[in-house]
Amino acid sequence: MAVRRLDVFFYGLFMDKDLLQAKGVQPAFIHSASVEGFVLRIGERASLVPDESGRVHGVVASLSHDEVEKLYSEPSVRAYRPEAVLAHLANGKIIAALCFNLPQPPSPAERNPEYAAKLRVIAERIGLPVEYVASIQ
Repeated sequence: MAVRRLDVFFYGLFMDKDLLQAKGVQPAFIHSASVEGFVLRIGERASLVPDESGRVHGVVASLSHDEVEKLYSEPSVRAYRPEAVLAHLANGKIIAALCFNLPQPPSPAERNPEYAAKLRVIAERIGLPVEYVASIQ
């Protein structure tokens, strides 16, 4: 019997396939994607904040229920909660996906230069738009 998989939109460090695999997660596929209506905000960790004119870039990965639970049961990300989003894939297709966000996003004044630097490296490596990579602070 095939394992049921969920499409998950990642916009933070979990965009890194190697990091997912190191955590025991084997995505069935990973596609570049974007989600409209949000902006990225980085404090201690990253989260998405609603913004009608915003667009966040990342990846959609297909994970099993067990993999999603395993990934988000770690203490550093346990506060994240799933939300439904429409992800625009690079091939033009739009799919429903889960997206994990903090119920209380970081304040606009919060900064985490170390996290932002790591995220820029991953975003550049996976080929996210240059202007988007440059905007990650």
